[in-house]
Amino acid sequence: MRRPTTALLALGAALALSGCHKAEPKAAPAQARTVTVVRIEPRAIAGALAASGDLVARQEAAVLPEVTGYRVAAVLTDVGQYVRRGQVLVRLDPALIESQVAQQQAQLAQAEAQAAQAEDQASRVKGLDDQGVLSQEQIAQRRFQARAARATANAQAAALRDLRVRQAKLQVVAPVSGLVLEKTVRPGDLSAGGTDAWFRIAADGQVELQAQLSEDDLARVRPGQQAQVTLPSGAVVTGSVRLISPQIDPQTKLGYVRLALPVRDDIRAGGYGRAVFTDAAGKALAVPETAVRYDANGASVMVLQTNNRVKQVPVRAGLRGSGLVQLTDGPPAGSRVVANAASFLLDGDLVRPVEGAVQTAVTR
Repeated sequence: MRRPTTALLALGAALALSGCHKAEPKAAPAQARTVTVVRIEPRAIAGALAASGDLVARQEAAVLPEVTGYRVAAVLTDVGQYVRRGQVLVRLDPALIESQVAQQQAQLAQAEAQAAQAEDQASRVKGLDDQGVLSQEQIAQRRFQARAARATANAQAAALRDLRVRQAKLQVVAPVSGLVLEKTVRPGDLSAGGTDAWFRIAADGQVELQAQLSEDDLARVRPGQQAQVTLPSGAVVTGSVRLISPQIDPQTKLGYVRLALPVRDDIRAGGYGRAVFTDAAGKALAVPETAVRYDANGASVMVLQTNNRVKQVPVRAGLRGSGLVQLTDGPPAGSRVVANAASFLLDGDLVRPVEGAVQTAVTR
């Protein structure tokens, strides 16, 4: 009988086929990387307040002619020069007023002679009242003529003084000491009495920074507070807050601060400056700078989820300082993020979290 042989052959073939397939290995468990995590919470950011604005003259003096109708004979200064108070900047042509002065002097002399004659005649009737030598009307008339002649002489003298004052004003002088910022006058121009200044002078050459700040940031500065100001040339100077805006612009919701700066040749009115208030402090939701990573999609942080896996969440960075970055948009307060986002973590990676303290940089 061949049935047992056939059964044995079938059993051997089955065993041979089963031997050809290896057992599949089990998936190895993912290894969790140990990372330090910190919480997003309000923290004091010192040295993070920065503002920019224009360089403007602390006090600007406008120079215009005080007399009209005279030609400019000479311009004695130029833009960029330092002038002293009372220094002559422009001379006007004196020919016209000199002739007027000579004419007025002659009229005054004539009026003085007439007044002297009238006063002499009035003195002759002194003590003749009710004596019958002259009528009372004639006596009163002589006295009246003397007073009228003297008044005319005084008026002519006042007119001469007015011309003398005008003559002195033909020399346009600097009202303050300072740096000439702008000049618009030329020889031959007519002093027409307009509103356009011939010169603009920065008093004492002082130029300061007028920086724009929000209402919240204005509350973080104080008079006398120091700031590092970067000039257009790249140079950095130390300024101090001289004035804080008493009101906020209702349209822009911004105010301004004025920072006094040293007098230097490279600090020019009309330029641009940026101030960093190193000792300004304020609380804001913040994380260490190392917790924020930057790539082609912008800034983000690695947020620790309940299953100890990380998730990349985009954020918007704000103020910086003391080794911290303000998060103006992103995860809510209390969220835990990886303290060192530069570590090679991918979205969904399993980690072993260790709570860490935030280390802030010391500002000097």
